[in-house]
Amino acid sequence: MKRLILLAAIAVGITSCGTLKNSATHRDFNVNTPYAVPIIADLEVSDTKIKHVYIPTKDVKNGGTDNVINTAVREALTLNGNADVLVGLETQIQFNSSRKVKSIVITGYPAKYKNFRNLDEEEWYNNEYFQSEDRGNKRLMKW
Repeated sequence: MKRLILLAAIAVGITSCGTLKNSATHRDFNVNTPYAVPIIADLEVSDTKIKHVYIPTKDVKNGGTDNVINTAVREALTLNGNADVLVGLETQIQFNSSRKVKSIVITGYPAKYKNFRNLDEEEWYNNEYFQSEDRGNKRLMKW
């Protein structure tokens, strides 16, 4: 009887120390969503090309190169008429010897959003960008 209790205690001890092999970090929700409709944004683009030199702070550099570029673009837009987006964005990045960003030059045309509207079927069919490689096959988009 003592052997049986000892074996049961060992079995419980061995199985309780297992490692977790499967875990989930998300849940799937059954959401009935309609088909997405493309939204077209009309832009009012400035005729003047801007150039902005940005020297990042240590905190911005710690966020990585993408963070430095995004901060430089945001600052350029704020300082040049509070525009929404830069059209024809060009970046020139200068690195120091330790491969950290020393400075960045942003150029582009500032633009503001003027109008948002749904893409209609006529625009869909008449715009080559939205069509497949086979130009003869004009598929109907599910709205």
